[in-house]
Amino acid sequence: MKKALLFAILILFAEVSAQSAGNSGLSFLKIGSGARNIALGDNGAVFSNDASAVFYNPSNLAGGTSTEVAFTHNEWIQGVKTEMLAARFTLFGLNMGLGLNSTRIGDIEVRERPGAPLSTFTADFMAISLGTGFAISEKIDAGFGIKYLYEGMFYEDATGFALDLSAKYKLSNDLFVTAAVRNIGSMNELKAVVTKLPTDLRVGGGYNFALPESKIKFATGLELQKYLSTDDIHVNAGVEAVYDNLVAVRVGYQTLYESKGITGGIGIQWNKLSFDYALSPFSQNLGMGHTFSVGIRF
Repeated sequence: MKKALLFAILILFAEVSAQSAGNSGLSFLKIGSGARNIALGDNGAVFSNDASAVFYNPSNLAGGTSTEVAFTHNEWIQGVKTEMLAARFTLFGLNMGLGLNSTRIGDIEVRERPGAPLSTFTADFMAISLGTGFAISEKIDAGFGIKYLYEGMFYEDATGFALDLSAKYKLSNDLFVTAAVRNIGSMNELKAVVTKLPTDLRVGGGYNFALPESKIKFATGLELQKYLSTDDIHVNAGVEAVYDNLVAVRVGYQTLYESKGITGGIGIQWNKLSFDYALSPFSQNLGMGHTFSVGIRF
């Protein structure tokens, strides 16, 4: 009963708060967070078991007790570059997460007529997130986060706020389902136009298992993702194999995108340090996305 009520509240918030038609802006919020999650098909609502949970699924913060800090550099396509900082810590007995996303698009050309551009400018976007995850019962975790948003370009800027809600239900130690609604909120006007947030709903599940004789652990995940301002539904899937708690190989896939599908990456865990890399190939001659993350636990 508690599980059904919690998931119903999540869906209700999404339907009431999201735009019902048209495309959204602030597309930097659609770029994945953390090389591990991106390599696994951007399936972060399921796989984000570290500080990156503050970006995807705050309820995943409930399961952690260690303090950790992670930095991500995302060399995306078409001149888009993102720097992300995420931290997980305990404050006043609460499991907290803090995240910073700074994205820049450089060398945007200014034109009034065909020919050489008059000048160039940059577009800057930022999100500062604060979230918490907590246990409702032995099997149910919940979480929420708030974020401050900023966009600025060509002498104009705007700010706004958004809310994330999430829940996790553990059927066993290795099998679970999750739900998250992200970016419920609004922006101020940018040059007399209000940017709609890319509110999305993610519902998925994960299953972990091991082959002790081979020293290999597997993590698998599948989720349905829907941006509530569009009609399409995406399926994000990922599989991770970790050998001897040291080296990880990851592959993921995202459906119903015009220019992206398969993703992949590797990871290395050395004592309390982690190094992760993700490769995101794009079709239609858009290029490759490269993501690097480094994290440390205390």
